Amino acid sequence: MKQRATILDRYLLTQMIPPFIIALVAMLVALLLERLLVLFDYLASAGSSLATCIKLLTDLLPHYFGIALPAALCISVFLTIRGMSDNNEIDALEAGRVSLLRISRPFMFVGLLLGAVSVLLYGYIQPVARYDYRAGFYFAAHTGWAPHLQAGMFASTSSTAVMTADNVSHAGTRMKRIFIREVNKNGIAHIITARTGQLTISNTLRSTQLDLWNGEIVDDPFPNRANYKPTVTHFSHVVRVIDHPTQENSFRSRGADERELTLFELAHDLRYGVPGIEYRTLRAEMDFRVAHALAIPFIPPLAVALAIGSRRRRSVWGLIAVAAILVGFDQTLMFGHSLAATGRLPIWLAIWVPLALFCIACPATLLRRSRGSWRRRKLVRPS
Repeated sequence: MKQRATILDRYLLTQMIPPFIIALVAMLVALLLERLLVLFDYLASAGSSLATCIKLLTDLLPHYFGIALPAALCISVFLTIRGMSDNNEIDALEAGRVSLLRISRPFMFVGLLLGAVSVLLYGYIQPVARYDYRAGFYFAAHTGWAPHLQAGMFASTSSTAVMTADNVSHAGTRMKRIFIREVNKNGIAHIITARTGQLTISNTLRSTQLDLWNGEIVDDPFPNRANYKPTVTHFSHVVRVIDHPTQENSFRSRGADERELTLFELAHDLRYGVPGIEYRTLRAEMDFRVAHALAIPFIPPLAVALAIGSRRRRSVWGLIAVAAILVGFDQTLMFGHSLAATGRLPIWLAIWVPLALFCIACPATLLRRSRGSWRRRKLVRPS
């Protein structure tokens, strides 16, 4: 009997894993696509590099992963049970005295595992990634000198340098036939010319980087001496750093927003307090994260109960119902979190009551469907 149970569990998990992976990847791509387009448009106009955009998307990944994980679990379980129901596999298992509760058991174990992973995700990875994204976006938007050059016009890159270009494209980040004049601390001028150039924001140098190709550097340290000839240096590629003299490149430390705090930091601040954040706001944030993680193991029973379709025709009402329930619960929890954080509702009523109702309703729906299947088997059993 134990061997048969192990084979059944392995079969159910084998059927579930492929749609889970596909649903998870598809949802992550869909969620990141819109943000990707916005970031590309903004960072391109600011002169940021592709590496900056990729880093920001990487910092966004934990946030969207927390959204896609429960949804992918629900979709994979629903599709697995619906496929088995359409192929009469559920009827065969029930005829062999295997209940829906027993069928749901491996999915519940997966839900418990993902719930534990979600504690790590919601409690530690997401807060740090959220701060990194905000810091990276601030750096991309404010660091360095990102001018919108126009062809034939001089632009001051600093208090001692000016530059111009005959041809400018890509929102002032790509130039042709460039002329730069710099004056050092001793008042000596340096002339730089180049055929092509590009402005990008450097992640390592924390400033705007100017790449120049195929040019010359004219250095005349003694312009008043008639017998002294200036030196001319030819280059194929040179990199220069442009800093705005009044630009502030620092970003605040992590923890000014409660969503940037880990669970341990939230627990510490709840006990000792933190300036600028109220106690109810910290408590609402901590309970909201815990409630999100606790709700994940109860998703598989709901998906199993609503995936059992009619024997005569396929219906989409089960999928619509489970999607509406999950979206409604998530929005209710988020709304309750905002009400609890502002003190309009007590935390137990705003967060824990919706969680308790959800956690009771999911197994109750499965038990009701399991009893209905048992009654149908008794009615069709030959005397």
